[in-house]
Amino acid sequence: MATNMFPSLSQAPLGLDALAQPEDMGEGPGIEILIENPEGVQIGMDGMSIDLMPDADEEEFGANLAEEMDEGELQKVSSDLLEMVDADISSRKEWVDMYVKGLDVLGMKYEERTEPWLGACGVYSTVLTEAAIKFQSETIIETFPAAGPVKTEIVGAIDRLKEEAAERVRDDMNYQLTEVMQEYRPEHERMLYNLGLAGSAFKKVYFDPSLDRQVAMFIPAEDIIIPYGASSANTSERLTHIMRKTKNEVLKLQVAGFYRDIELGDPQTIHTDVEKKKAEDQGYSLTDDDRFQILEIHVDYDLAGYEDEDGIARPYVITVERGTTKVLAIRRNWKEDDKKQLKRQHFVQYTYVPGFGAYGLGLIHLIGGYARAGTSLIRQLIDAGTLANLPGGLKARGLRIKGDDTPITPGEWRDVDVPSGSVRDNIMPLPYKEPSQVLAGLLDKITEEGRRLGSVADMNVSDMGANAPVGTTLALLERQLKTMSAVQARIHYSMKQEFKLLRDIIRDNTPGEYSFDPASGDRKAKREDYDMVDVIPVSDPNSATMAQRIMQYQAVIQLAQGAPQIYDLPQLHRQMIEVLGVRNADKLVPIDDDLKPRDPVSENMSFLTAKPTKAFIFQDHESHIAVHMSMMQDPVIMAQIGQNPMAQQMQAAIMAHVAEHVAFSYRNKIQEQLGATLPAPDAELSEDVEVQLSKLVSQAATQLLQMDKAQAAQQQAAQQQQDPLIQMQQQELQIKKQDADTKAKKVEGELLLRQAEIELKAQAQGSQNPDPVMLAEQHRIEMQMQIERHAQEMQAAQQQQQMAAQQQQAAMAQQQQAHGQKLAHGGQVHLTNLQHKDMAHRQKLAHAEMARMNQKPKDE
Repeated sequence: MATNMFPSLSQAPLGLDALAQPEDMGEGPGIEILIENPEGVQIGMDGMSIDLMPDADEEEFGANLAEEMDEGELQKVSSDLLEMVDADISSRKEWVDMYVKGLDVLGMKYEERTEPWLGACGVYSTVLTEAAIKFQSETIIETFPAAGPVKTEIVGAIDRLKEEAAERVRDDMNYQLTEVMQEYRPEHERMLYNLGLAGSAFKKVYFDPSLDRQVAMFIPAEDIIIPYGASSANTSERLTHIMRKTKNEVLKLQVAGFYRDIELGDPQTIHTDVEKKKAEDQGYSLTDDDRFQILEIHVDYDLAGYEDEDGIARPYVITVERGTTKVLAIRRNWKEDDKKQLKRQHFVQYTYVPGFGAYGLGLIHLIGGYARAGTSLIRQLIDAGTLANLPGGLKARGLRIKGDDTPITPGEWRDVDVPSGSVRDNIMPLPYKEPSQVLAGLLDKITEEGRRLGSVADMNVSDMGANAPVGTTLALLERQLKTMSAVQARIHYSMKQEFKLLRDIIRDNTPGEYSFDPASGDRKAKREDYDMVDVIPVSDPNSATMAQRIMQYQAVIQLAQGAPQIYDLPQLHRQMIEVLGVRNADKLVPIDDDLKPRDPVSENMSFLTAKPTKAFIFQDHESHIAVHMSMMQDPVIMAQIGQNPMAQQMQAAIMAHVAEHVAFSYRNKIQEQLGATLPAPDAELSEDVEVQLSKLVSQAATQLLQMDKAQAAQQQAAQQQQDPLIQMQQQELQIKKQDADTKAKKVEGELLLRQAEIELKAQAQGSQNPDPVMLAEQHRIEMQMQIERHAQEMQAAQQQQQMAAQQQQAAMAQQQQAHGQKLAHGGQVHLTNLQHKDMAHRQKLAHAEMARMNQKPKDE
């Protein structure tokens, strides 16, 4: 950015001396720095010169190109464009004439008539004015509620960050339109009234440097000139905005550099027929209007000196003063970074009913004829009543009334000089009739047809029974409001285009942070928020009035009563309350989207107070389930809940909430088996991704099932270990095992004793007896066989004991509650008997061991 530096006032930048004579270079070459132009620097060294000067020929993209063009070229541009504008004005002459005739029957002022006599009735039919006022009143309520006219729509996938950004953008846009742009609502109301009458109205959306903010000003249809053949203002190659500015306003723009600083002289009076008629209806005189008529022409033009290589006309905004035909400004009308050089849109067209051309059809075109015919009939009926009540007639020339010929007031008697005969013979009243009943009926018919066509007719409630279904009532209401619903849909579309233009201006030209502290997020995230969401009107294009929306919701509520389990009833009632216009609907009927994450104890408190709760995917679900189930198993709390008349509903809400945590916990376990994160529960998946994901999830689910089964088996085994009957059976088996071991040791000891006896006898008898070794081997074999038979008997006994234990466990599971105490007592007695048997076996073992030890010394 250039700085305002002057050689005589500004010192040289610090450090230039050190740069010119560096210490480590000694007597090296010097550097000459010359600052002649404060916008640049010239550096010289060893005969080489470097100029750091700005390009004098470079111009700003948004500059006024008329400043660089000669007067001859500008006059040619002005002549060409004014010729086109005049042709456009001539092409819409019939539309203007019809519009002016319609303004005649609005009845904005009383007409003093002199025909057929002075003081004849001058009232107008109100059917046209009634339709325009009713349309304006209904539409302003629908399109501009007290909270603001804007709501947001998220572009792309929806997440929590985008939802918060949408809330911030909605609040900021509504704040701008209701608080900052204080002229917006009055301009919008004026636009709606003119739209209903003319059939077309326009808004000009732009950034006003003098106000340092965005504006959206209403422009009447007669001030926007569109050529014949164009379908709308957006697609027209040429659009002319007729502006009127005072001499002081033009001077301000010239001083600011927006217009060329040229002499325009005094304003010349140039007015259209529509202007004259509106001024007449409102009681103004155009002779006092001393404003310039300035034409701002948005046109595709091949400007000399700025031609396109292919000869294509580029979009420009060319401003011409109509009186002097001088060009005030020429500016490019496309974005600087737009390679296609598309025309920028500054105007938004509102249409009542699309017509044959760019201009729409309004109430003047639709029911203007009915208003004119109704005006004629009303005047005839009133004039007929006037003549019938105050009739005129003929009187004899010689008949004289003392005083004067003024009308006789009620209760007044005057003297009359009768030349001859009676008074009756000298006076003959004219035969005026009373107001015609036929004309009165015809007036009612014309007014009714006009009101019906203008969609302002009242609905005949007698056509519907008191117990008529909501669907029938809704069908009749929709039939009545079908035309107005279509008009509201067109207004909704145009407002959406207007809000998009305002959004772009607010995003690009206003401060980069919010002017208020948002409820969530950073106030500096304004630009990112506006790029993330789209803005749309709060009006509903499918419902023209509140009554229609209420009927629709009543029909849905009737359907929900038949199958409430498939409807989101809180959301339905919440929307119904919002339609009724009740404030703080979020506090009256909270829904799932309003809930925030809470700890499990707070959730339990909500259950006990019958408030809604919601599980979130990121929570510790196992902990939440443990806390909730602990409360469900707490006898004190459950006893208190049982006394509550809403106990069943409360328990159902707790179990439903626990089911949500169980579902999220199962999802987390599947993710652990997969080793990856699953898509969001509501995410849309392509067919290939869904098939592949299903296969992977199937494998993970199978693995999780095996793990859960193994865990369940371990838990069951642990529970069985704690069963007192199982413990007693295990002790019996252990005692039997010890008894078997004792018998085995006894057999082994007897075998040893038997072998010793054989050896002793063999020694005593000598060779007369058989070989003692062989006899001992025989005895050993016999004893071994006895041991094996005993082991088999023990194994069979153990199997029988295990089967009996299983049968007893099943029986115990069925009779556990009824015989718990009895089993505990019997188990204790049985355990005592087993302990006594164990002691007896141990004593027998001890006696056998002592007998063996005593026998051994005797043998020796």
